[in-house]
Amino acid sequence: MIKLVLLTLFGILPFSLFAQLERSLANPNQPVELIFHAPRHINLLTVEPLSEKSMHFAIMHTFGTLDGGVQNLFGLDNGANIQFSFEFALNEKFSLAASRSSRDKVYNVFGRYHIFQQTQNGSKPFSLSLAGGAGVNTSNYNFLPESAPNFRERSSYFGQVMLARKFSQKISFQLTPMMAYFTDPRPIYQIEGTEQLYIALGFSGKLKITERSSLSLQYIPNLNTNLRNNFGIGWDAEAGGHVFQMYFVTSQALNEQYLLAGGNGTIGDEFRLGFNVNRIFATRQKRK
Repeated sequence: MIKLVLLTLFGILPFSLFAQLERSLANPNQPVELIFHAPRHINLLTVEPLSEKSMHFAIMHTFGTLDGGVQNLFGLDNGANIQFSFEFALNEKFSLAASRSSRDKVYNVFGRYHIFQQTQNGSKPFSLSLAGGAGVNTSNYNFLPESAPNFRERSSYFGQVMLARKFSQKISFQLTPMMAYFTDPRPIYQIEGTEQLYIALGFSGKLKITERSSLSLQYIPNLNTNLRNNFGIGWDAEAGGHVFQMYFVTSQALNEQYLLAGGNGTIGDEFRLGFNVNRIFATRQKRK
């Protein structure tokens, strides 16, 4: 009986090893996983794709500036800008999303398209994705009966290119050239700029500290000379199927257009506390 068991094991083992070798050779261009923890990194969209037919739900918050001190609980008493975002992946490359930000009550629709992903064997040294969308300001301007903005004048658009690379198991970096266009940037809108076109270059960084948490960094130098730059630093943590992102940032804006035109404070006193909750849902079972 013992001989039979040994013969069976030695017969199966080489076959199993050969099968594993065949599978590894059959996927020489396997994509690098988890360049970032979630499809959003502090405020910016990332190259992190969704699986086909899955959905990403994000709740984002930013509060008042820290310079209010203990009396205003370091900005928490000053009210929050809140954004809800839903993104659905039609396939592994393309997803559609809708969001709503409480600042100026802006509704956005946008899409992300992943051109290619960084591979483990280095045949593609980085990931490249595109994103673009449009939004509309739905605030009530009835106090301006004769000059209230119409739908076209309330509209805005954004586009961005995302190039990212995971340099090691600990370090990831993304470069994001981005633009925003406002059809009619009126002073009544909660934006600091008065121009129609805004151009910026976003930088995102991740330094993995533990198996499920990372230090995060965001810097968005605005190429419009009269505006200050966006800076953020935070902490990402995976817990129970969620990705929590806690950070300090210089802007209260959350949607892409307002990130560029909505104004920024200075590093230090005018930092704001913010946090995101990310959750990804699978809407269909994987085939066995």
